[in-house]
Amino acid sequence: MTDRENNNKSMNSFFIGALSIFFSIYFVVNYYVGLHFFRSVQSLIEPYSLIYWVGYALLAMSLFVARLGKRFFPRHVNDLVAITGDYWLAAIYYSFLIWAVTDILRFLIRLIYPAQTIGYPSFYWGFGVLSLVIILLIYGTWNARHPRVVNYDIAIQKTVHDLPKLHAVMVSDIHLGLVVDNDRLDAMVNSINELGPDIVFLAGDTIDEDVKLFFDQKMPEVIEKLRSKYGVYAVLGNHEYIGGNSELATNYLRQAGVVVLVDEYIKLNNQFYVVGRDDRMAGNMTGKQRLDLSRVMDGIDHSLPIILLDHQPHNLEEGQRNGVDLQLSGHTHNGQFFPNNLLAKRFLNIVGVI
Repeated sequence: MTDRENNNKSMNSFFIGALSIFFSIYFVVNYYVGLHFFRSVQSLIEPYSLIYWVGYALLAMSLFVARLGKRFFPRHVNDLVAITGDYWLAAIYYSFLIWAVTDILRFLIRLIYPAQTIGYPSFYWGFGVLSLVIILLIYGTWNARHPRVVNYDIAIQKTVHDLPKLHAVMVSDIHLGLVVDNDRLDAMVNSINELGPDIVFLAGDTIDEDVKLFFDQKMPEVIEKLRSKYGVYAVLGNHEYIGGNSELATNYLRQAGVVVLVDEYIKLNNQFYVVGRDDRMAGNMTGKQRLDLSRVMDGIDHSLPIILLDHQPHNLEEGQRNGVDLQLSGHTHNGQFFPNNLLAKRFLNIVGVI
């Protein structure tokens, strides 16, 4: 067995193990939340307990049913299930956090005041938790539809003729598809164009998983409206690979005028380089491992600025060892949900990522 085959086998084992852990945690968390809500309303729905649990199980499985049901369900039905699954994931996450905090507080109160009795979980507790989760989902939806522009001033200690500064716009993890539709993409393109960038970077997960939906909604035509002096440059993310059509995703992006860099680099106007790495997920999905960064950058003139696009901020020291001046990554979603954003910010500060 070759080294590559051993690596592929090892990665596949890791991938299967990671999925097993995820499903186990997902099941436990869903059962914990479901049991708490059930106890809150048990006295009211006692004769219909089976209906409650069947309905709850269907909601919990919607996240996976949508990905498996494309061949069996009509498009509009599968889209509804997919949206339900996405919102369910957020709802179950916040429900778990709130119930866990209330369980801890109740435990502490009972330690301090053993004689104190608290009706818990009662209907009012359940209603309060559910109301708070709904409010958080509404706010999260609003927040996602109102992206913020964050400005950074970054100095690269290299002198380039006729290039005192470069106004770059980076966008990552757009996940274009069912939830982030054409209207939101059009608004994003207009916002970017209003910034008047010299160059635009798409740092992976531009397309969610359904590449066909991306094409059917004519999203490439919208992306084609992006305007910048040096053009638009992109790398693939893990979701382009999870969808199983990374090559098709690459082709559609290129049709939209985007330069997709897959373990390669480009020299722009003899002034600076843009290096694009394949995603770490590529090996798990295609069996073809991405190249070492030293091989990708072979032949680069290190006297010029080097900008690296790599979707996942992994092994940052590799970029430093190979003379990268600026690495642009995404993938973390800033923790996705509060309070994960605080943990993500703490981690990025530790590893020195902006």
